[in-house]
Amino acid sequence: MASSKILKISPALKLFSRPVAVRKAHLPAVSYAQTLLNIPETVVTSLDNGFKVASEYSDSAAATVGVWIDAGSRYETSSTNGVANFLEHMAYRGTNQRSQKDFLTEISNIGAQLSSYTDREETAFFARCLPSDVPKVVDLLADMITNTKLDDHDIEVERSVILNKLKEAENDLKLVTMDYLHLTAYQGTPLSQSVLGPSENVKKISKSDLAFYARNNFVAPRMALVGSGDIKHDELVKLAEKHFSSVPYTYTTEIPVLKPCRYTGSEVRARDDWLPFAHVAVVVDTCGHNSPDIYPLMLAKTIIGSWDQTLGSSNNTMNRLIQNIYKEKRCHSFEAFHTLYRDSGLWGIYFVMNGMVLDDFMFNLQNEWMRLCISITETELQAAKAALRANLFESLDGTTANCAEIGRQVLHYGERTPLAEIDEKIQSVTLEKLKDVCTKYIYDRCPAISAVGPIEAMTDYNRVRSNMYWLRF
Repeated sequence: MASSKILKISPALKLFSRPVAVRKAHLPAVSYAQTLLNIPETVVTSLDNGFKVASEYSDSAAATVGVWIDAGSRYETSSTNGVANFLEHMAYRGTNQRSQKDFLTEISNIGAQLSSYTDREETAFFARCLPSDVPKVVDLLADMITNTKLDDHDIEVERSVILNKLKEAENDLKLVTMDYLHLTAYQGTPLSQSVLGPSENVKKISKSDLAFYARNNFVAPRMALVGSGDIKHDELVKLAEKHFSSVPYTYTTEIPVLKPCRYTGSEVRARDDWLPFAHVAVVVDTCGHNSPDIYPLMLAKTIIGSWDQTLGSSNNTMNRLIQNIYKEKRCHSFEAFHTLYRDSGLWGIYFVMNGMVLDDFMFNLQNEWMRLCISITETELQAAKAALRANLFESLDGTTANCAEIGRQVLHYGERTPLAEIDEKIQSVTLEKLKDVCTKYIYDRCPAISAVGPIEAMTDYNRVRSNMYWLRF
């Protein structure tokens, strides 16, 4: 209040506002490259037992801290598929030191937002909180991960919860389509397994199954404590030493080794004419995390793009696929994607539309894929670079998204690739390089297809395969 009164009785202050504004207007603008270079470095430290600690400081009012674990459904067998997701659920049922009520009360009292997920190659537990509460959050995370209480009654309660979620998941047609896609693309390998697991497995997973999975997968060399926001790295290392230095670094049985995934060009179709739209995913096999080819493929994905009915884009856009589907008026949405694993990847598209125009859309889509290999233009490449580089800025927003990106990269690479380096690699992709990489993975390759819904008009697989090349250059 005092300051507001001073402003009212000091009109002379208004005079000083003008030159200050002029000086700000003439300050040199910070370039895109300078902004990326000024991003704080991600610092990574390893404890004696192999447990990693990674953090990136930022001047933020909040912080996100979590534990990323190199474990997921890919490490399961066909008989134990679903155990990783089951164990994630059990982590919320209380620990050997805290009851479920006490644990949730402590989280609630500090206003932290606790989350977790299980994927095919990783599991994560993380929380967004105030920087002053980071020590408490690390204590709670360590307790729920390393001291999970596997009570028989709680196991049965969570079994019912998971079985209900499996029923609900049947209505998530995107999830169903993607699970079918992995089932056919990686058939006969662990990557074909769903994260939730089949209901038959969930019904028989035992306490010993959960304990064995945790002991043989939640080991120090495959875990990382990650922080983003107003967090000092040295303090995070001390917290890791306090709470995670006792995590074992040896295995109780044979060391689990990832079996090489085997991609198979194939398809799976689940026709249901009662559904309003067809849900389809079409992909080709690509590279894993560590390949330099991921950058041209990122640009190729950007060129294909995404669209849904809420967007105003029409035939005025440069994207030819959008131009074609906008004329039909019967497409609900499409989204290009690139799912990466250690030794493989699925590059392609997921789309939702009226089943009667599936054949037309597939024709237009494959024409675009062939253009990527043969006749894509420099103008389209530069537009894709601009869009992709702009998305790098979006990845800087929020400590939680940044923390997740750090966790994934530390697990897969052992470090985080600086955004300035990523930007440089994107900029270095030439038109010829883009065409070469697209030809390598797309041209004359066998696609994998999953389709759910009213798909009677879906193009026959043999014709889709024959359209994966052009007889002219």
